[in-house]
Amino acid sequence: MTPNTVSNDKSPIAGIHPALAQALAAKGYTALTPVQLAMTNEDHGDADLLVSAQTGSGKTVAFGIAIAPTLLGDGEGFAAAAAPLGLVIAPTRELAVQVQRELDWLYAAADVRIATCVGGMDMRNERRALDRGAHIVVGTPGRLRDHITRGALDLSAIRAVVLDEADEMLDLGFRDDLEFILGAAPEERRTLLFSATVRRGIAELARTVQTNAVRIETTGSSEQHADIDYQLMLVRRDEREHAIINTLLDTDSAGALVFCHTREAVRHLTARLANRGFAVVSLSGEMAQSERSNALQSMRDGRSHVCVATDVAARGIDLPNLDLVIHADVPSNPETLLHRSGRTGRAGRKGVCVLIVPENRRGAARRVLALAKLTATVRAAPGIADIEARNRRRIIDAAASAAEPEGAEAAFVAELLAQAGPERITAAFLRQQLAAHPVPEELSPLPAEMLEDKASGRVRRAADKHAPVREPRSTDMQDGVWFTISLGRKQRADPKFLLPMICNAGGVTRRDVGAIRIDDTETRFEIAADKAADYAAQLRKPGSVEKGIRITPAGEMREKPRQAKPKFKQDGKPSRKHQAPSADRGKAPKHKSRKPKRPA
Repeated sequence: MTPNTVSNDKSPIAGIHPALAQALAAKGYTALTPVQLAMTNEDHGDADLLVSAQTGSGKTVAFGIAIAPTLLGDGEGFAAAAAPLGLVIAPTRELAVQVQRELDWLYAAADVRIATCVGGMDMRNERRALDRGAHIVVGTPGRLRDHITRGALDLSAIRAVVLDEADEMLDLGFRDDLEFILGAAPEERRTLLFSATVRRGIAELARTVQTNAVRIETTGSSEQHADIDYQLMLVRRDEREHAIINTLLDTDSAGALVFCHTREAVRHLTARLANRGFAVVSLSGEMAQSERSNALQSMRDGRSHVCVATDVAARGIDLPNLDLVIHADVPSNPETLLHRSGRTGRAGRKGVCVLIVPENRRGAARRVLALAKLTATVRAAPGIADIEARNRRRIIDAAASAAEPEGAEAAFVAELLAQAGPERITAAFLRQQLAAHPVPEELSPLPAEMLEDKASGRVRRAADKHAPVREPRSTDMQDGVWFTISLGRKQRADPKFLLPMICNAGGVTRRDVGAIRIDDTETRFEIAADKAADYAAQLRKPGSVEKGIRITPAGEMREKPRQAKPKFKQDGKPSRKHQAPSADRGKAPKHKSRKPKRPA
Protein backbone atom coordinates (compact mmCIF):
# COMPACT_ATOMS: atom_id res chain seq x y z
CA MET A 1 0.00 0.00 0.00
CA THR A 2 1.31 3.42 -0.99
CA PRO A 3 1.73 5.99 1.81
CA ASN A 4 -1.08 8.23 0.56
CA THR A 5 -3.67 5.50 0.03
CA VAL A 6 -6.45 5.04 2.56
CA SER A 7 -7.13 1.43 3.46
CA ASN A 8 -10.48 -0.08 2.51
CA ASP A 9 -10.38 -2.47 5.46
CA LYS A 10 -10.15 -1.72 9.17
CA SER A 11 -6.38 -1.91 9.44
CA PRO A 12 -4.79 1.43 10.31
CA ILE A 13 -2.24 3.20 8.14
CA ALA A 14 0.75 5.11 9.43
CA GLY A 15 -0.17 8.35 11.13
CA ILE A 16 -3.97 7.98 11.02
CA HIS A 17 -5.96 6.86 14.04
CA PRO A 18 -7.86 3.60 13.31
CA ALA A 19 -11.27 5.20 13.97
CA LEU A 20 -10.57 7.92 11.40
CA ALA A 21 -9.14 5.46 8.86
CA GLN A 22 -12.45 3.59 8.92
CA ALA A 23 -14.40 6.82 8.38
CA LEU A 24 -12.20 7.89 5.46
CA ALA A 25 -12.58 4.51 3.77
CA ALA A 26 -16.36 4.56 4.29
CA LYS A 27 -16.49 8.07 2.80
CA GLY A 28 -14.76 6.84 -0.36
CA TYR A 29 -11.34 8.40 0.15
CA THR A 30 -8.76 6.60 -2.00
CA ALA A 31 -5.94 9.15 -1.60
CA LEU A 32 -5.03 12.03 0.68
CA THR A 33 -4.30 15.57 -0.43
CA PRO A 34 -0.80 16.96 0.23
CA VAL A 35 -1.82 18.80 3.41
CA GLN A 36 -3.66 15.73 4.73
CA LEU A 37 -0.68 13.54 3.95
CA ALA A 38 1.62 15.97 5.80
CA MET A 39 -0.52 15.53 8.94
CA THR A 40 0.19 11.78 9.00
CA ASN A 41 3.87 12.38 9.78
CA GLU A 42 4.39 10.70 13.17
CA ASP A 43 7.60 12.68 13.73
CA HIS A 44 5.44 15.72 14.57
CA GLY A 45 4.26 14.03 17.76
CA ASP A 46 2.47 16.57 19.95
CA ALA A 47 4.29 19.59 18.50
CA ASP A 48 2.52 22.81 17.61
CA LEU A 49 2.06 23.20 13.85
CA LEU A 50 2.07 26.32 11.65
CA VAL A 51 0.54 25.14 8.37
CA SER A 52 0.10 27.05 5.12
CA ALA A 53 -1.95 25.40 2.39
CA GLN A 54 -4.11 26.68 -0.42
CA THR A 55 -7.82 27.04 0.23
CA GLY A 56 -9.85 24.01 -0.78
CA SER A 57 -7.03 21.57 -0.08
CA GLY A 58 -8.92 19.51 2.50
CA LYS A 59 -7.69 21.33 5.61
CA THR A 60 -10.58 20.26 7.87
CA VAL A 61 -9.86 16.58 7.37
CA ALA A 62 -6.15 17.41 7.69
CA PHE A 63 -6.38 18.95 11.16
CA GLY A 64 -8.91 16.29 12.16
CA ILE A 65 -6.23 13.69 11.39
CA ALA A 66 -3.55 15.75 13.17
CA ILE A 67 -5.35 16.19 16.50
CA ALA A 68 -6.84 12.67 16.73
CA PRO A 69 -3.86 11.13 18.59
CA THR A 70 -3.86 14.09 21.01
CA LEU A 71 -7.59 13.80 21.74
CA LEU A 72 -8.07 10.02 21.65
CA GLY A 73 -4.65 8.71 22.69
CA ASP A 74 -4.60 4.91 22.35
CA GLY A 75 -8.34 4.56 22.88
CA GLU A 76 -10.75 3.52 20.14
CA GLY A 77 -13.24 6.23 21.06
CA PHE A 78 -14.12 9.04 23.42
CA ALA A 79 -15.27 8.53 26.99
CA ALA A 80 -18.42 10.21 28.31
CA ALA A 81 -18.55 13.86 27.28
CA ALA A 82 -17.68 16.46 29.91
CA ALA A 83 -15.43 19.51 29.54
CA PRO A 84 -14.23 19.79 25.91
CA LEU A 85 -10.90 18.28 24.87
CA GLY A 86 -10.60 20.00 21.51
CA LEU A 87 -11.41 23.53 20.28
CA VAL A 88 -11.65 24.71 16.67
CA ILE A 89 -11.91 28.44 16.01
CA ALA A 90 -13.16 29.64 12.58
CA PRO A 91 -13.69 33.17 11.23
CA THR A 92 -17.34 32.86 10.12
CA ARG A 93 -20.55 31.09 11.02
CA GLU A 94 -20.70 29.26 7.69
CA LEU A 95 -17.17 27.91 8.02
CA ALA A 96 -17.74 26.85 11.65
CA VAL A 97 -20.88 24.90 10.69
CA GLN A 98 -19.02 23.37 7.76
CA VAL A 99 -16.15 22.26 10.05
CA GLN A 100 -18.64 20.74 12.47
CA ARG A 101 -20.22 18.69 9.63
CA GLU A 102 -16.82 17.39 8.49
CA LEU A 103 -15.67 16.43 11.98
CA ASP A 104 -19.01 14.72 12.66
CA TRP A 105 -18.46 12.06 9.99
CA LEU A 106 -14.68 11.92 10.46
CA TYR A 107 -15.02 11.10 14.20
CA ALA A 108 -18.32 9.21 13.95
CA ALA A 109 -16.69 5.84 14.79
CA ALA A 110 -15.19 7.42 17.93
CA ASP A 111 -18.66 8.38 19.26
CA VAL A 112 -17.82 12.07 19.21
CA ARG A 113 -20.07 14.79 20.58
CA ILE A 114 -19.51 18.21 18.98
CA ALA A 115 -20.99 21.54 20.12
CA THR A 116 -21.08 24.71 18.00
CA CYS A 117 -20.89 28.26 19.35
CA VAL A 118 -21.44 30.78 16.55
CA GLY A 119 -22.82 34.28 16.28
CA GLY A 120 -26.39 34.64 15.11
CA MET A 121 -27.61 31.48 16.87
CA ASP A 122 -29.53 31.13 20.14
CA MET A 123 -27.01 31.33 23.02
CA ARG A 124 -29.37 29.45 25.34
CA ASN A 125 -29.35 26.36 23.10
CA GLU A 126 -25.56 26.53 22.89
CA ARG A 127 -25.27 26.84 26.66
CA ARG A 128 -27.48 23.78 27.17
CA ALA A 129 -25.32 21.80 24.70
CA LEU A 130 -22.18 22.81 26.62
CA ASP A 131 -23.83 21.84 29.92
CA ARG A 132 -24.58 18.36 28.53
CA GLY A 133 -20.89 17.99 27.66
CA ALA A 134 -18.91 17.96 24.42
CA HIS A 135 -15.66 16.41 23.25
CA ILE A 136 -14.98 19.10 20.63
CA VAL A 137 -16.27 22.69 20.44
CA VAL A 138 -16.33 24.57 17.13
CA GLY A 139 -17.06 28.28 17.17
CA THR A 140 -16.39 31.84 16.06
CA PRO A 141 -14.14 34.10 18.17
CA GLY A 142 -16.75 36.55 19.42
CA ARG A 143 -19.28 33.94 20.52
CA LEU A 144 -16.62 31.74 22.16
CA ARG A 145 -15.39 34.72 24.16
CA ASP A 146 -18.97 35.45 25.29
CA HIS A 147 -19.43 31.89 26.58
CA ILE A 148 -16.08 31.95 28.39
CA THR A 149 -16.88 35.32 30.00
CA ARG A 150 -20.30 34.05 31.18
CA GLY A 151 -18.78 30.86 32.62
CA ALA A 152 -20.60 28.57 30.19
CA LEU A 153 -17.47 27.31 28.40
CA ASP A 154 -14.75 25.64 30.48
CA LEU A 155 -11.43 25.26 28.63
CA SER A 156 -9.48 23.76 31.53
CA ALA A 157 -9.38 20.28 29.93
CA ILE A 158 -8.44 21.42 26.42
CA ARG A 159 -5.70 19.32 24.82
CA ALA A 160 -5.67 20.77 21.26
CA VAL A 161 -6.72 24.08 19.70
CA VAL A 162 -7.03 24.68 15.95
CA LEU A 163 -7.13 28.17 14.42
CA ASP A 164 -8.67 27.64 10.98
CA GLU A 165 -8.07 30.33 8.33
CA ALA A 166 -6.16 32.43 10.85
CA ASP A 167 -5.30 35.06 8.22
CA GLU A 168 -9.01 35.74 7.69
CA MET A 169 -9.57 36.08 11.44
CA LEU A 170 -6.83 38.70 11.65
CA ASP A 171 -8.32 40.56 8.67
CA LEU A 172 -11.69 40.61 10.47
CA GLY A 173 -10.10 42.09 13.63
CA PHE A 174 -10.33 39.06 15.93
CA ARG A 175 -6.78 39.10 17.30
CA ASP A 176 -7.79 40.31 20.78
CA ASP A 177 -10.54 37.68 20.97
CA LEU A 178 -8.11 34.93 19.91
CA GLU A 179 -5.57 35.90 22.55
CA PHE A 180 -8.31 36.04 25.21
CA ILE A 181 -9.62 32.56 24.28
CA LEU A 182 -6.18 30.97 24.15
CA GLY A 183 -5.31 32.65 27.46
CA ALA A 184 -8.19 30.73 29.04
CA ALA A 185 -6.83 27.38 27.78
CA PRO A 186 -4.02 25.40 29.48
CA GLU A 187 -0.48 26.40 28.51
CA GLU A 188 0.50 22.78 27.82
CA ARG A 189 -2.13 22.46 25.11
CA ARG A 190 -1.27 21.71 21.49
CA THR A 191 -1.96 24.60 19.05
CA LEU A 192 -2.36 24.17 15.28
CA LEU A 193 -2.54 27.31 13.17
CA PHE A 194 -3.78 26.98 9.56
CA SER A 195 -3.47 29.90 7.15
CA ALA A 196 -3.45 30.35 3.37
CA THR A 197 -0.40 32.61 3.70
CA VAL A 198 2.08 33.20 6.52
CA ARG A 199 2.56 36.94 6.34
CA ARG A 200 3.92 39.15 9.10
CA GLY A 201 0.74 39.28 11.20
CA ILE A 202 0.37 35.49 11.16
CA ALA A 203 4.01 35.00 12.10
CA GLU A 204 3.58 37.38 15.08
CA LEU A 205 0.41 35.58 16.20
CA ALA A 206 2.20 32.22 15.95
CA ARG A 207 5.02 33.46 18.19
CA THR A 208 2.44 34.63 20.73
CA VAL A 209 0.21 31.54 20.93
CA GLN A 210 2.54 28.69 19.91
CA THR A 211 5.72 27.10 21.29
CA ASN A 212 8.45 25.93 18.93
CA ALA A 213 5.94 25.37 16.16
CA VAL A 214 6.84 23.09 13.25
CA ARG A 215 6.46 24.96 9.96
CA ILE A 216 4.63 23.01 7.24
CA GLU A 217 4.14 24.37 3.72
CA THR A 218 2.41 21.95 1.39
CA THR A 219 2.06 24.19 -1.66
CA GLY A 220 4.56 26.55 -3.24
CA SER A 221 3.32 29.95 -4.38
CA SER A 222 3.89 29.05 -8.04
CA GLU A 223 1.65 26.00 -7.63
CA GLN A 224 -1.29 27.79 -6.04
CA HIS A 225 -4.64 27.09 -7.71
CA ALA A 226 -3.12 24.80 -10.34
CA ASP A 227 -6.58 23.28 -10.88
CA ILE A 228 -8.14 26.66 -11.77
CA ASP A 229 -8.25 28.08 -15.30
CA TYR A 230 -7.92 31.87 -14.97
CA GLN A 231 -9.51 34.09 -17.63
CA LEU A 232 -9.28 37.86 -17.86
CA MET A 233 -12.38 39.06 -19.72
CA LEU A 234 -12.12 42.62 -21.04
CA VAL A 235 -15.38 44.56 -21.51
CA ARG A 236 -16.51 48.11 -22.07
CA ARG A 237 -17.20 50.11 -18.91
CA ASP A 238 -20.99 50.12 -19.30
CA GLU A 239 -21.26 46.45 -20.30
CA ARG A 240 -19.86 44.73 -17.23
CA GLU A 241 -23.19 43.22 -16.15
CA HIS A 242 -23.95 42.15 -19.72
CA ALA A 243 -20.67 40.22 -19.73
CA ILE A 244 -21.56 38.53 -16.43
CA ILE A 245 -24.91 37.38 -17.82
CA ASN A 246 -23.35 36.04 -21.02
CA THR A 247 -20.57 34.29 -19.10
CA LEU A 248 -23.15 32.49 -16.96
CA LEU A 249 -25.06 31.47 -20.10
CA ASP A 250 -21.93 30.32 -21.92
CA THR A 251 -21.02 27.60 -19.42
CA ASP A 252 -22.12 24.13 -18.43
CA SER A 253 -21.40 24.93 -14.78
CA ALA A 254 -23.74 23.34 -12.24
CA GLY A 255 -22.93 26.11 -9.76
CA ALA A 256 -21.41 29.58 -10.05
CA LEU A 257 -20.31 32.12 -7.43
CA VAL A 258 -20.21 35.83 -8.37
CA PHE A 259 -18.25 38.16 -6.08
CA CYS A 260 -19.02 41.88 -5.61
CA HIS A 261 -17.30 44.44 -3.38
CA THR A 262 -20.39 45.85 -1.62
CA ARG A 263 -23.76 44.77 -0.27
CA GLU A 264 -25.54 47.22 -2.56
CA ALA A 265 -23.79 45.71 -5.59
CA VAL A 266 -24.89 42.24 -4.44
CA ARG A 267 -28.51 43.36 -4.12
CA HIS A 268 -28.49 45.05 -7.52
CA LEU A 269 -26.86 42.19 -9.42
CA THR A 270 -29.04 39.57 -7.71
CA ALA A 271 -32.18 41.46 -8.74
CA ARG A 272 -30.98 41.80 -12.30
CA LEU A 273 -30.05 38.12 -12.64
CA ALA A 274 -33.37 37.06 -11.13
CA ASN A 275 -35.19 39.29 -13.60
CA ARG A 276 -33.30 37.61 -16.45
CA GLY A 277 -34.53 34.21 -15.32
CA PHE A 278 -31.52 32.85 -13.42
CA ALA A 279 -32.04 30.69 -10.32
CA VAL A 280 -30.01 33.01 -8.07
CA VAL A 281 -29.48 33.60 -4.34
CA SER A 282 -27.32 36.13 -2.50
CA LEU A 283 -25.01 36.21 0.52
CA SER A 284 -23.99 39.36 2.36
CA GLY A 285 -23.11 40.39 5.88
CA GLU A 286 -26.44 42.17 6.47
CA MET A 287 -28.46 38.97 6.05
CA ALA A 288 -29.76 37.01 9.03
CA GLN A 289 -28.19 33.64 9.76
CA SER A 290 -31.36 31.81 8.69
CA GLU A 291 -31.36 33.63 5.33
CA ARG A 292 -27.72 32.77 4.71
CA SER A 293 -28.27 29.13 5.66
CA ASN A 294 -31.27 28.89 3.33
CA ALA A 295 -29.28 30.43 0.48
CA LEU A 296 -26.43 27.94 0.92
CA GLN A 297 -28.84 25.01 1.19
CA SER A 298 -30.56 26.15 -2.01
CA MET A 299 -27.19 25.97 -3.80
CA ARG A 300 -26.35 22.58 -2.26
CA ASP A 301 -29.60 20.89 -3.29
CA GLY A 302 -29.61 22.38 -6.80
CA ARG A 303 -32.62 24.69 -6.51
CA SER A 304 -30.29 27.63 -7.25
CA HIS A 305 -27.32 27.65 -9.59
CA VAL A 306 -25.87 31.15 -9.06
CA CYS A 307 -24.84 32.80 -5.79
CA VAL A 308 -23.93 36.50 -5.65
CA ALA A 309 -21.87 37.31 -2.57
CA THR A 310 -19.57 39.73 -0.79
CA ASP A 311 -16.17 38.59 0.44
CA VAL A 312 -17.14 38.60 4.13
CA ALA A 313 -20.22 36.41 3.62
CA ALA A 314 -18.43 33.89 1.42
CA ARG A 315 -15.34 33.31 3.59
CA GLY A 316 -14.72 29.61 4.05
CA ILE A 317 -17.87 28.30 2.33
CA ASP A 318 -17.50 25.09 0.35
CA LEU A 319 -20.29 24.41 -2.13
CA PRO A 320 -20.41 21.13 -4.07
CA ASN A 321 -20.23 21.28 -7.87
CA LEU A 322 -19.02 24.88 -7.77
CA ASP A 323 -16.85 25.04 -10.87
CA LEU A 324 -17.17 28.71 -11.87
CA VAL A 325 -16.14 31.84 -9.94
CA ILE A 326 -16.76 35.28 -11.45
CA HIS A 327 -15.15 38.43 -10.08
CA ALA A 328 -17.75 41.09 -10.91
CA ASP A 329 -15.38 43.66 -9.37
CA VAL A 330 -11.61 43.51 -9.84
CA PRO A 331 -10.06 42.25 -6.56
CA SER A 332 -8.13 44.96 -4.75
CA ASN A 333 -5.26 42.70 -3.61
CA PRO A 334 -3.81 39.24 -4.32
CA GLU A 335 -5.13 37.77 -1.06
CA THR A 336 -8.70 38.65 -2.03
CA LEU A 337 -8.17 37.22 -5.50
CA LEU A 338 -6.82 33.93 -4.14
CA HIS A 339 -9.51 33.65 -1.48
CA ARG A 340 -12.37 34.27 -3.91
CA SER A 341 -10.95 32.02 -6.61
CA GLY A 342 -10.26 29.24 -4.12
CA ARG A 343 -13.98 28.57 -3.77
CA THR A 344 -13.61 26.47 -6.95
CA GLY A 345 -10.93 23.99 -8.01
CA ARG A 346 -11.05 22.43 -4.54
CA ALA A 347 -9.45 19.14 -3.48
CA GLY A 348 -8.38 18.15 -6.98
CA ARG A 349 -11.52 19.26 -8.84
CA LYS A 350 -11.13 21.53 -11.86
CA GLY A 351 -12.56 25.05 -11.86
CA VAL A 352 -12.76 28.23 -13.92
CA CYS A 353 -12.19 31.76 -12.59
CA VAL A 354 -13.25 34.74 -14.72
CA LEU A 355 -12.26 38.32 -13.92
CA ILE A 356 -14.71 40.77 -15.52
CA VAL A 357 -12.43 43.73 -16.24
CA PRO A 358 -13.62 47.09 -17.65
CA GLU A 359 -11.21 48.46 -20.25
CA ASN A 360 -9.98 51.19 -17.88
CA ARG A 361 -9.11 48.63 -15.15
CA ARG A 362 -7.07 46.11 -17.13
CA GLY A 363 -3.78 47.49 -15.73
CA ALA A 364 -4.99 46.98 -12.15
CA ALA A 365 -6.20 43.47 -12.93
CA ARG A 366 -2.85 42.49 -14.44
CA ARG A 367 -1.00 43.88 -11.39
CA VAL A 368 -3.13 41.84 -8.98
CA LEU A 369 -2.59 38.69 -11.05
CA ALA A 370 1.15 39.33 -11.12
CA LEU A 371 1.32 39.86 -7.34
CA ALA A 372 -0.60 36.61 -6.86
CA LYS A 373 1.86 34.90 -9.25
CA LEU A 374 -0.97 33.77 -11.49
CA THR A 375 -1.36 33.82 -15.26
CA ALA A 376 -4.66 34.37 -17.04
CA THR A 377 -5.84 34.01 -20.62
CA VAL A 378 -7.08 37.30 -22.05
CA ARG A 379 -10.38 36.94 -23.88
CA ALA A 380 -13.48 38.81 -24.95
CA ALA A 381 -16.90 38.17 -23.45
CA PRO A 382 -19.02 35.52 -25.19
CA GLY A 383 -21.38 37.02 -27.75
CA ILE A 384 -24.93 36.17 -28.76
CA ALA A 385 -23.79 33.84 -31.55
CA ASP A 386 -21.60 31.87 -29.08
CA ILE A 387 -24.48 31.35 -26.69
CA GLU A 388 -27.04 30.54 -29.39
CA ALA A 389 -24.65 27.95 -30.86
CA ARG A 390 -24.16 26.41 -27.41
CA ASN A 391 -27.93 26.29 -26.87
CA ARG A 392 -28.41 24.55 -30.22
CA ARG A 393 -25.86 21.93 -29.25
CA ARG A 394 -27.57 21.41 -25.88
CA ILE A 395 -30.97 20.94 -27.52
CA ILE A 396 -29.65 18.48 -30.10
CA ASP A 397 -27.74 16.54 -27.43
CA ALA A 398 -30.81 16.41 -25.18
CA ALA A 399 -32.95 15.04 -28.00
CA ALA A 400 -30.32 12.59 -29.24
CA SER A 401 -29.63 11.19 -25.77
CA ALA A 402 -33.30 10.67 -24.87
CA ALA A 403 -34.25 7.04 -24.29
CA GLU A 404 -36.69 5.22 -26.56
CA PRO A 405 -40.34 5.40 -25.37
CA GLU A 406 -41.42 2.52 -23.16
CA GLY A 407 -44.75 1.09 -22.06
CA ALA A 408 -47.46 3.73 -21.69
CA GLU A 409 -45.11 6.34 -23.14
CA ALA A 410 -45.04 4.59 -26.51
CA ALA A 411 -48.80 4.76 -26.90
CA PHE A 412 -48.86 8.45 -25.97
CA VAL A 413 -45.97 9.20 -28.37
CA ALA A 414 -47.90 7.51 -31.17
CA GLU A 415 -50.97 9.59 -30.33
CA LEU A 416 -48.92 12.80 -30.35
CA LEU A 417 -47.38 11.95 -33.71
CA ALA A 418 -50.79 11.21 -35.18
CA GLN A 419 -52.41 14.40 -33.93
CA ALA A 420 -49.58 16.95 -34.12
CA GLY A 421 -46.98 15.51 -36.46
CA PRO A 422 -43.20 15.40 -35.96
CA GLU A 423 -42.54 18.98 -37.11
CA ARG A 424 -44.96 20.61 -34.68
CA ILE A 425 -43.81 18.40 -31.81
CA THR A 426 -40.19 19.27 -32.57
CA ALA A 427 -41.07 22.98 -32.75
CA ALA A 428 -42.82 22.76 -29.37
CA PHE A 429 -39.77 21.03 -27.85
CA LEU A 430 -37.47 23.65 -29.38
CA ARG A 431 -39.49 26.56 -27.98
CA GLN A 432 -39.64 24.93 -24.55
CA GLN A 433 -35.89 24.48 -24.48
CA LEU A 434 -35.18 28.03 -25.66
CA ALA A 435 -37.59 29.48 -23.09
CA ALA A 436 -35.72 27.64 -20.31
CA HIS A 437 -32.59 29.76 -20.87
CA PRO A 438 -32.35 33.53 -20.30
CA VAL A 439 -31.83 35.76 -23.31
CA PRO A 440 -28.17 36.71 -23.92
CA GLU A 441 -27.03 40.32 -23.95
CA GLU A 442 -25.67 42.20 -26.94
CA LEU A 443 -22.07 43.36 -26.44
CA SER A 444 -20.01 45.86 -28.37
CA PRO A 445 -16.86 44.43 -30.01
CA LEU A 446 -13.53 45.50 -28.54
CA PRO A 447 -10.51 46.50 -30.65
CA ALA A 448 -8.24 43.53 -31.34
CA GLU A 449 -5.23 45.24 -29.75
CA MET A 450 -7.06 45.41 -26.41
CA LEU A 451 -7.35 41.61 -26.34
CA GLU A 452 -3.65 40.97 -26.88
CA ASP A 453 -2.12 38.78 -24.22
CA LYS A 454 1.22 40.51 -23.65
CA ALA A 455 2.65 37.47 -21.89
CA SER A 456 2.16 35.15 -24.87
CA GLY A 457 1.53 37.51 -27.76
CA ARG A 458 -1.73 35.73 -28.56
CA VAL A 459 -4.98 37.44 -29.44
CA ARG A 460 -8.30 35.96 -28.37
CA ARG A 461 -11.20 37.37 -30.38
CA ALA A 462 -14.87 36.91 -29.67
CA ALA A 463 -15.98 33.79 -31.52
CA ASP A 464 -19.15 35.43 -32.78
CA LYS A 465 -17.13 37.76 -35.02
CA HIS A 466 -16.40 34.79 -37.26
CA ALA A 467 -19.75 33.05 -36.90
CA PRO A 468 -22.63 33.51 -39.37
CA VAL A 469 -24.45 36.77 -38.83
CA ARG A 470 -27.75 36.22 -37.06
CA GLU A 471 -30.98 37.48 -38.51
CA PRO A 472 -31.47 41.09 -37.40
CA ARG A 473 -34.67 42.07 -35.66
CA SER A 474 -37.19 43.87 -37.79
CA THR A 475 -37.46 47.64 -37.44
CA ASP A 476 -40.12 48.12 -40.15
CA MET A 477 -42.77 45.95 -38.51
CA GLN A 478 -46.22 46.03 -40.08
CA ASP A 479 -49.20 46.74 -37.78
CA GLY A 480 -47.00 46.60 -34.65
CA VAL A 481 -48.54 47.51 -31.29
CA TRP A 482 -46.77 50.23 -29.32
CA PHE A 483 -45.81 49.94 -25.67
CA THR A 484 -44.00 52.31 -23.30
CA ILE A 485 -41.27 51.67 -20.71
CA SER A 486 -40.49 54.19 -17.96
CA LEU A 487 -36.84 54.69 -18.92
CA GLY A 488 -35.48 57.40 -21.18
CA ARG A 489 -32.40 59.42 -21.99
CA LYS A 490 -32.31 60.92 -18.50
CA GLN A 491 -31.96 57.38 -17.13
CA ARG A 492 -29.28 56.62 -19.76
CA ALA A 493 -31.57 54.20 -21.58
CA ASP A 494 -29.85 52.30 -24.36
CA PRO A 495 -31.25 49.66 -26.77
CA LYS A 496 -28.49 47.24 -25.73
CA PHE A 497 -29.96 46.78 -22.26
CA LEU A 498 -33.57 47.76 -23.06
CA LEU A 499 -34.05 45.00 -25.63
CA PRO A 500 -33.33 42.04 -23.26
CA MET A 501 -35.48 43.70 -20.60
CA ILE A 502 -38.36 44.08 -23.07
CA CYS A 503 -38.07 40.47 -24.22
CA ASN A 504 -37.90 39.00 -20.71
CA ALA A 505 -40.77 41.09 -19.38
CA GLY A 506 -43.29 39.71 -21.90
CA GLY A 507 -41.80 36.39 -22.98
CA VAL A 508 -41.01 37.38 -26.57
CA THR A 509 -37.91 37.07 -28.75
CA ARG A 510 -35.84 39.85 -30.30
CA ARG A 511 -37.51 39.26 -33.67
CA ASP A 512 -40.90 40.12 -32.12
CA VAL A 513 -39.66 43.61 -31.20
CA GLY A 514 -39.80 46.35 -33.84
CA ALA A 515 -38.71 49.96 -33.61
CA ILE A 516 -37.40 51.37 -30.32
CA ARG A 517 -37.71 55.14 -29.84
CA ILE A 518 -36.06 56.71 -26.81
CA ASP A 519 -37.43 59.99 -25.46
CA ASP A 520 -36.27 62.05 -22.48
CA THR A 521 -38.15 60.19 -19.74
CA GLU A 522 -39.62 57.15 -21.49
CA THR A 523 -39.09 54.80 -24.42
CA ARG A 524 -41.69 53.57 -26.91
CA PHE A 525 -41.30 50.25 -28.69
CA GLU A 526 -43.26 48.01 -31.06
CA ILE A 527 -44.38 44.44 -30.46
CA ALA A 528 -45.55 42.23 -33.34
CA ALA A 529 -49.34 42.31 -33.68
CA ASP A 530 -49.75 38.55 -33.19
CA LYS A 531 -47.78 38.71 -29.92
CA ALA A 532 -49.13 41.96 -28.45
CA ALA A 533 -52.13 40.53 -26.54
CA ASP A 534 -50.05 37.82 -24.84
CA TYR A 535 -47.32 40.39 -24.16
CA ALA A 536 -49.77 42.73 -22.40
CA ALA A 537 -51.15 39.83 -20.35
CA GLN A 538 -47.64 38.78 -19.30
CA LEU A 539 -46.89 42.32 -18.12
CA ARG A 540 -49.73 42.13 -15.61
CA LYS A 541 -48.09 39.23 -13.78
CA PRO A 542 -46.14 40.27 -10.65
CA GLY A 543 -42.38 40.26 -11.00
CA SER A 544 -42.35 40.51 -14.78
CA VAL A 545 -40.41 43.79 -14.66
CA GLU A 546 -37.63 44.98 -12.35
CA LYS A 547 -38.73 46.98 -9.31
CA GLY A 548 -39.23 50.66 -10.08
CA ILE A 549 -39.75 50.13 -13.84
CA ARG A 550 -43.12 50.08 -15.62
CA ILE A 551 -44.07 48.75 -19.05
CA THR A 552 -47.58 49.50 -20.31
CA PRO A 553 -49.45 49.84 -23.60
CA ALA A 554 -48.62 53.21 -25.16
CA GLY A 555 -50.75 56.05 -23.83
CA GLU A 556 -51.38 54.65 -20.33
CA MET A 557 -48.28 56.28 -18.85
CA ARG A 558 -48.94 59.75 -20.17
CA GLU A 559 -49.31 62.20 -17.31
CA LYS A 560 -51.57 65.22 -17.36
CA PRO A 561 -49.73 68.44 -18.21
CA ARG A 562 -48.54 70.13 -15.07
CA GLN A 563 -50.48 73.29 -14.31
CA ALA A 564 -48.70 76.44 -13.24
CA LYS A 565 -49.06 77.29 -9.57
CA PRO A 566 -51.65 80.03 -8.99
CA LYS A 567 -50.42 83.24 -7.49
CA PHE A 568 -53.35 83.20 -5.04
CA LYS A 569 -54.77 80.35 -2.99
CA GLN A 570 -58.30 79.16 -3.64
CA ASP A 571 -59.57 81.27 -0.75
CA GLY A 572 -58.39 84.39 -2.55
CA LYS A 573 -55.58 85.17 -0.13
CA PRO A 574 -52.09 85.73 -1.53
CA SER A 575 -49.52 83.00 -0.98
CA ARG A 576 -47.20 83.43 1.96
CA LYS A 577 -43.88 84.94 1.04
CA HIS A 578 -40.80 82.76 1.33
CA GLN A 579 -39.00 83.04 4.64
CA ALA A 580 -35.36 82.34 5.30
CA PRO A 581 -34.51 79.34 7.49
CA SER A 582 -35.01 79.96 11.21
CA ALA A 583 -31.27 80.17 11.83
CA ASP A 584 -31.04 83.07 9.42
CA ARG A 585 -34.09 84.98 10.58
CA GLY A 586 -33.45 88.34 12.20
CA LYS A 587 -30.23 88.88 10.36
CA ALA A 588 -29.97 91.95 8.26
CA PRO A 589 -29.77 91.18 4.58
CA LYS A 590 -26.44 91.79 2.99
CA HIS A 591 -26.39 94.47 0.28
CA LYS A 592 -23.68 95.55 -2.03
CA SER A 593 -22.28 98.94 -1.14
CA ARG A 594 -23.78 101.69 -3.19
CA LYS A 595 -22.70 105.24 -3.69
CA PRO A 596 -24.96 107.79 -1.99
CA LYS A 597 -27.33 109.54 -4.31
CA ARG A 598 -26.41 113.04 -5.28
CA PRO A 599 -28.60 115.69 -3.69
CA ALA A 600 -31.12 117.13 -6.06
